[in-house]
Amino acid sequence: MKRKIAAIFAADIAGYSRLVAEDEEETLRRLASYREVIDDFIAKANGRIFNTAGDAVLAEFPSAVDAVRCAIDIQESLRTRNMAYPPSRQMSFRIGITIGDVVERDGDLLGDGVNIAARLEGLAEVGGICVSRAVHEQVANKLSVQFADIGAQEVKNIPTPVHAYMVAMRRDDGTYGTPQLRKTAKPAHGPNWMWPLVVGVVSIVAIGVGGFLYFTQLETAKDTSTAPSPTPTPTVATKAPTPTPTPTAVATAIPTPPPPPPIPGGKFPADTVPFIGDRARAYLSNEYSAAGDYKAFALNIGGFTGTSFNQPNEESARNAALDQCQKRADAAQSPRRCELYAVGNNIVYTHGAPPMPPQPWVRHDSITQRAFVSKDFPMLRDQAKTRVETLYVPAAKLRSVALGPGGQYFMVLGASSVEETTRRALESCGALAGVACMIVAVDENFVVPIPTLLRVTGFFHAASNSSIVADARDEVVRRLGDGMGWNAVAVGTAGRPGLGLKAADEQAAVNAALADCVKHDSDCHVIAIGPFTVGPTN
Repeated sequence: MKRKIAAIFAADIAGYSRLVAEDEEETLRRLASYREVIDDFIAKANGRIFNTAGDAVLAEFPSAVDAVRCAIDIQESLRTRNMAYPPSRQMSFRIGITIGDVVERDGDLLGDGVNIAARLEGLAEVGGICVSRAVHEQVANKLSVQFADIGAQEVKNIPTPVHAYMVAMRRDDGTYGTPQLRKTAKPAHGPNWMWPLVVGVVSIVAIGVGGFLYFTQLETAKDTSTAPSPTPTPTVATKAPTPTPTPTAVATAIPTPPPPPPIPGGKFPADTVPFIGDRARAYLSNEYSAAGDYKAFALNIGGFTGTSFNQPNEESARNAALDQCQKRADAAQSPRRCELYAVGNNIVYTHGAPPMPPQPWVRHDSITQRAFVSKDFPMLRDQAKTRVETLYVPAAKLRSVALGPGGQYFMVLGASSVEETTRRALESCGALAGVACMIVAVDENFVVPIPTLLRVTGFFHAASNSSIVADARDEVVRRLGDGMGWNAVAVGTAGRPGLGLKAADEQAAVNAALADCVKHDSDCHVIAIGPFTVGPTN
């Protein structure tokens, strides 16, 4: 056995037993995936995993700085991965770190350092990091990290309180979340010899106070014996009859407002609620619709919701629903604010239904459909492409991405059906863009032709495209027809269009459109490929 000082890192999953009970196979699969991320970060930070058990990981690091930096990288990476899943299925770790004396035996580490790291992990927030004072002192001036001092904490099987700090985790917008401060440990009790003294002092004081009250009562009785008795104040204890309210009290009383009138038929129109999944709609159709007033329902564009039932008044119902929705949205770092959608069974949402394209929303075409590649996603900036790569690509089925004509986009991940994921993506994207969006990808495939020969600049609408001479637009719309295969449109100086229709590949469609255009016009160039307008690549 060998003793040494080491930075000890302890992590495990919050709510792991519940996740396994709900879906064991999927949970174990994701655990293996997340462990690959954790193991890789630990190895890169010169750490060594010395023990694992189920969802728990114990590792040692040569320095506290390495351990904290590694923990932050892990939490930020896993938080990004978790955004691909609904809150109830997110797999979040707690991490505790300390510096302590440990004993190494056959590669395993034992001792107080390991035990304290495990207890600190239990103090950490979900998705957070908790460190000891020794670690805080080592890293406070070496890393750009903010801490919240939570004071001395009493933890199981550790005889003395552990002074701990929470690491403030950075959000997507660059700000830092504020950890929830915990109560500090109670101070240690005084020595036992103090108790007789305390009891004696209390007894003397009690005797003195009792005598004072006794003689005060006698004096009061003498003073009031000749005075008229006042009307007694009724109390519950004496079960006195309730006095009749004065006219002033009646005038200032606030009557309870009547419940809002129900929708005709008494059924909440759950089928028309946008942004939410099928399960949420079923919940609204059954539990919410049947619940009595006062109740309210709130949502945001991202699909986060909040409901409240059986509140004392309408204002309480509104506030409770908004608060629940916003907490859920904030927990997932959703940038969208929650709004009231319904009070009682009445719709109060002021934005109306989001703009939607005509159905079918997805048409599978084996000629144009190809594997999804983030770098080829049209009209997105590099930062957005990175986000799509990070969130969309590793997410579980069923998932989709909708794109707006101004470069707006919205992803829906982990839906229950293709219809649900595409509907929600189009609704949320439409609400952001103010116009109908287009489904570009479903699961691992692009489901529309994605141009690569020319740069995509927007959506192509032949009926209103100013590059095409007005008297030819209706004919272009008719000839494009069902849009299957690769299609391209070219125009010349006079705006006379040339079409390449139902080609086997992008290049063939472009060649056919240019060849058709030169029959009617001069200086022809391609303006559209598939559903997109295009321009030069530079």
